[in-house]
Amino acid sequence: MPSSIMYQEDGYIVLESDCEEQFMTAQDLQEKLVNLLLLDEVIVPRELEQFETPELQAQHLLDNYFELDIGADKYLQWYVVRLEK
Repeated sequence: MPSSIMYQEDGYIVLESDCEEQFMTAQDLQEKLVNLLLLDEVIVPRELEQFETPELQAQHLLDNYFELDIGADKYLQWYVVRLEK
């Protein structure tokens, strides 16, 4: 049986086109995703149309995705990190 520590999240490493990698908390990344989802150039996955608010869409992205298409030749990727073993 897997250890519960395998599901622990301490934050996210965020990679974005033309930016240095960043460490973000779940709340910081969710806020960033909400702001991006409100932009016209962001391609929102069809699966997210079932959620009524950008906040719910962003939470679904955090839980089920690792990348968002944010425009031509741009990307946003995130990876869960655990700081302690």
